[in-house]
Amino acid sequence: MEYNHRDIESRWQQYWKENKTYKTEIDNSRPKFYVLDMFPYPSGAGLHVGHPLGYIASDIFSRYKRLQGYNVLHPMGYDAYGLPAEQYAIQTGQHPEITTVNNIARYRNQLDKIGFCYDWDREIKTCDPEYYKWTQWAFMKMFNSYYDTKLDKAMPIADLIAHFEKEGSKGVNAACGKELEFTAEEWNGYNEKQKSDTLMNYRIAYLGNTMVNWCPKLGTVLANDEVSEGLSIRGGYPVEQKLMYQWCLRVSAYAQRLLDGLERIDWTDSLKETQRNWIGRSEGAEMRFPIAGSDVELEIFTTRADTVFGVTFMVMAPESAYVDMITTPEQRAAVDAYIDEVKHKTERERMIEKNVSGVFTGAYAVNPLTGKEIPVWVSDYVLAGYGTGAIMAVPAHDSRDYAFAKHFNLLIVPLIEGCDVSEESFDAKSGKMINSCGAELDLNGMEVKDAIAATKRFIEEKGIGKVKVNYRLRDAIFSRQRYWGEPFPVY
Repeated sequence: MEYNHRDIESRWQQYWKENKTYKTEIDNSRPKFYVLDMFPYPSGAGLHVGHPLGYIASDIFSRYKRLQGYNVLHPMGYDAYGLPAEQYAIQTGQHPEITTVNNIARYRNQLDKIGFCYDWDREIKTCDPEYYKWTQWAFMKMFNSYYDTKLDKAMPIADLIAHFEKEGSKGVNAACGKELEFTAEEWNGYNEKQKSDTLMNYRIAYLGNTMVNWCPKLGTVLANDEVSEGLSIRGGYPVEQKLMYQWCLRVSAYAQRLLDGLERIDWTDSLKETQRNWIGRSEGAEMRFPIAGSDVELEIFTTRADTVFGVTFMVMAPESAYVDMITTPEQRAAVDAYIDEVKHKTERERMIEKNVSGVFTGAYAVNPLTGKEIPVWVSDYVLAGYGTGAIMAVPAHDSRDYAFAKHFNLLIVPLIEGCDVSEESFDAKSGKMINSCGAELDLNGMEVKDAIAATKRFIEEKGIGKVKVNYRLRDAIFSRQRYWGEPFPVY
């Protein structure tokens, strides 16, 4: 007998629809199981093969868990805001709401034909005010909160304001963009804008300057995935790195909690390690290198405080605010030309770039331990978002610094007894120190770990730096579309 799949499928799908077979009710007598798919973006092309590839697998698993007696929640929705809808609207003159609604209807029809066991009463559309009023609510909660580093959780911004009114910044335990110092008298004397700007330094949802992928032609910020070789994937337009003032979420405040939480979740060791590397915790020291002949001090973060005696040059990110502050008039044209050349690369491209490039600023920094003047360069292998956007370069013991020094014929000073740096850097963090003796600090003969501890103590005692924990995890940028995107609930 012929298997008439069209007739059988449509008949049963109609039955499921009429009888709400897959509707999920609250039932405390059964164990719960939640199966969540990645919501598709409803484009005009409809579903592509990658959608059902994942959805069929999760659908099978949902049915399996139902048959085991679980109360299964298996919803579906649409990630309905985005740049493609904006661009389609510009090209066709149709409002994106019209095209998005039409596209969602097409997706729903295709999903129904496949016969998935979704609870359609729980359907979500991110462009529906009934949905995004809740993300706006969450945004307001974050805007009106700061992260208390002592309690390790978010607390009302009103508590912080009350502290400022009585104590100023003294004794504040709050994650922030910049360490601020002010008295209660100063705070109480601030005008409305000054108070607002100060609180932005502490809010979990805040406005701040951050480097972004800016596409002038599209008139919007792009994610790294939307850029390839300096061009936007949509349209092929030039993209540049640009410092812009926009909404951010202070995710970095939660870095240690995220790390600690990895110990309590049922993930594979390899996935946990990937997350640890993404969060990127590093213990080190922040140090200040005075710029010769100026009031500027170049602040750097290093995990190898013991290697200060081997610093033979400094390097700044092209976006660093220090660049304009210290570049000499003679080198201004060369520095500007270099920055213009590299601004089209994304951070991801810069991290994997093998070609060495850079330009001398004309300025010299003073090594605080040796008193020697060392040249300051600009190069795209240093990223603005990690640490301070400037590094002390120790070519003998860092592979990227080594490649840079070799390319520009800069001095390489080995600091570990018996190491050979004639062909490559010696990156191991072990061995006895050499060439590491100054007027007030002598590390020669010490093991590396002991030298690191001794140098940290010394720089704190002398007031030229402080011990600090740093994280690679960045704050999330929360600004994307011009108009076909979630409206911000703050003016």
